[in-house]
Amino acid sequence: MLKYSLRRLLLIVPTLMCILLLNFFIVQAAPGGPVEQAIARLQGLEGGQDPGAAVVDTIGSESALPGSRGLDPRLLADIEHQYGFDKPPLERLRLMAYQYAHLDLGNSFFRGAKVTDLIVSRFPVTLSLGVWALLITYGISIPLGIAKAVRNGSAFDVWTSTAVIIGYAMPAFLFALLLMLIFGVGGGLGWLPIRGLVSENFASLSTAGKVIDYFKHLVLPVSALVVGGFATLTLLTKNSFLDEMARQYVITARAKGAGERRVLYGHVLRNAMLMVVAGLPSALVHVFFGGSLLIEVLFSLDGMGRLSYEAAVSRDYPVVLGSLFIFTLAGLSMRLIGDLCYRLIDPRIDFSAGGR
Repeated sequence: MLKYSLRRLLLIVPTLMCILLLNFFIVQAAPGGPVEQAIARLQGLEGGQDPGAAVVDTIGSESALPGSRGLDPRLLADIEHQYGFDKPPLERLRLMAYQYAHLDLGNSFFRGAKVTDLIVSRFPVTLSLGVWALLITYGISIPLGIAKAVRNGSAFDVWTSTAVIIGYAMPAFLFALLLMLIFGVGGGLGWLPIRGLVSENFASLSTAGKVIDYFKHLVLPVSALVVGGFATLTLLTKNSFLDEMARQYVITARAKGAGERRVLYGHVLRNAMLMVVAGLPSALVHVFFGGSLLIEVLFSLDGMGRLSYEAAVSRDYPVVLGSLFIFTLAGLSMRLIGDLCYRLIDPRIDFSAGGR
């Protein structure tokens, strides 16, 4: 197991570099980069034109080349130097790889801050949403899935399956809007805040008041995040338990007089949980990095999803690639942790036996 873990850790490096290499060239090829946007802003301001329209005109017109707009070539050279585009792509790639090897993600083009500082400042919001959504999802879905498996075909199973399927079919952002309309401030009941992670007067609150305020702000966004994953995990747990309960060793244990509780939690639980653990890395990546963007936008939360989206729109390449680096590294690490948990649950599994 140790050799397997070391091999997987070593494979993270080339995997990470291949992903960054591919996305580097995709990002560089995208139209409307920072140089084009800077030129468009200058032309829009100088000509009294709307800067947004200038961006579209500059990107979409073949005649809108830097030299054809009458801008000073020295100014164009300064703009390219400012954003590092005075160097060829391979040289920029080499410099980026060198920085990343030293854990330096560079500086944002437009925010006047280091990419690392931006990520560190936004990560607690995403972490708060992800941790609580994951705990609630697993805390409810696994017991509910077990109960549905034990009562398979009953009225309880039918009604809970209906609720679960409805939750799965409803997009998280639509459920979030529904919650805001019913429970949010300015909505029907007006019980819960709908903006930010804490209130503006958070610093002046008592310790108990801060805790209450924090959780009040989390209720709606976390509930919206939970609804999709909750449905998937519940059905996965139920189907895993049903599959294990039909196996021969369960029938043998019952024939020997073992109680239903002992059969369920002493024999079935460990084997059935293998499928759930196998899906844990994907669930972690989805909750932390995939499913939070629209939720962060709707509830005005400054998290990683919103940071990455705004950076992509503004062509802030260091933030885009830095966020991608963190997302990819976290995803690969979570998959390794999932494999290790898989082995802890069932020591019979030997990953090294497959030549991996």
